[in-house]
Amino acid sequence: MSRELPKHSAEYYRDRQAEFESNARTYARKLPVVIAKAKGMYLTDVDGRQYMDCLGGAGTLTLGHNHPVIVDAIRAHLDAERPLHTLDWTTPVKDQFVEDLFNSLPRELAANARIQFCGPSGSDACEAAIKLVKTATGRRSILGFSGGYHGQSQGTLALMGNLGPKSAVNSLMPDCHFLPYPYQYRCPLGVPEFDSAHYSRFVENLLDDVESGIPQPAGMILEVVQGEGGCIPCPDEWLREIRRITKQKQIPLIVDEIQTGWGRTGKLYAIEHSGIVPDVLVLSKAIGGSLPLAVVVYHKDLDKWQPGAHTGTFRGNQMAMATGIASLRFIIENDLPAYAERMGQKLSAHLRGMQRDFAFIGDVRGRGLMIGAEIINVEKSDALGRPAPDGDRAKRIQQECFKRGLIIELGGRHGAVLRFLPPLVITGEELDKVAGIVGEACAATGAAVAKY
Repeated sequence: MSRELPKHSAEYYRDRQAEFESNARTYARKLPVVIAKAKGMYLTDVDGRQYMDCLGGAGTLTLGHNHPVIVDAIRAHLDAERPLHTLDWTTPVKDQFVEDLFNSLPRELAANARIQFCGPSGSDACEAAIKLVKTATGRRSILGFSGGYHGQSQGTLALMGNLGPKSAVNSLMPDCHFLPYPYQYRCPLGVPEFDSAHYSRFVENLLDDVESGIPQPAGMILEVVQGEGGCIPCPDEWLREIRRITKQKQIPLIVDEIQTGWGRTGKLYAIEHSGIVPDVLVLSKAIGGSLPLAVVVYHKDLDKWQPGAHTGTFRGNQMAMATGIASLRFIIENDLPAYAERMGQKLSAHLRGMQRDFAFIGDVRGRGLMIGAEIINVEKSDALGRPAPDGDRAKRIQQECFKRGLIIELGGRHGAVLRFLPPLVITGEELDKVAGIVGEACAATGAAVAKY
């Protein structure tokens, strides 16, 4: 049993969690907060300590914790005695959710769209998307990208760039083929001058090559901004070329907007930056207004699967649809995508300003309020002569932020990217405070001050 500690203290609960929960737990290890209350971007632990939350449920909490429009939607739903769980039966709330969602989509996609409600995780929705395109095309190969992240189920794990979680698991989904993602700071093609055309030509040449070893793909899946991969945005021109290539070769294009959808990148949907329209759009996180919900929106021509081809007990989460409606309307009415773009520019300016003081901040990138700062070791280089990622210093910065009451996540190669996913309603003053804490944390990690 737990050692003797003051009952109901943070340490007491952490000990109990370690005693009873799985060894696979993650956030609770590196950011050991025991949450008692949450409001806006603030968490309060059981000992009364407050934290600023720039993780936000890994991008789920678009409006922060317990936003009034979300709380009101929950209360109204309960007061009206509406159902909470309906499998795939329809309801007035579900019908309104679909209408509002379709109205928010790019017109070309919405005009020909079908929707599949999935189990409430992004992983399940990505699995459904893969199943959909394999069924519709009769093919088996799936193209993904290095650095990609689409979930932790058997199929999506096979398409993950990060080797850590997948290396210990045997017999993952076969016929997954990886392509280089246009990562400007660390060009995987090894050329000195970054040019996104190199990446699109690589893909086109590979698909034209009868000796490529890749059978005609059933689909291609990508993120417009790689999240877990380190907040890496793809160039708009590259994405337009990928859309041209996949259309020409009749390869269904799946865009995973689980983390970017509903305003995160400065547009309601990240695909709007480039103007492309995918065949399949995967959504989760923000669309449930902080509650679990996931959907696949796709072109009606792909609707070849049979009844029962993809199910899921909790695909009828009515409360999440109600909070999703409230969240989407608030986002659109208050033009939060444009606000996120302005606040993202402000945060990026703060971080770039820190580069003058800390040489170990190698790159600042992202879109909207999906920002990453890559930490490097200025004394080491990789095989191509680029500064090496410094995951150890990134972890120290994360811990120094945590000590000062700020929660941020890490991602990217070697966990060397500081990731910022604050609520889209963060104020300028709050953002300045976040940046100030990051600066203090960077200074606390020691040397590698810029030399000019």
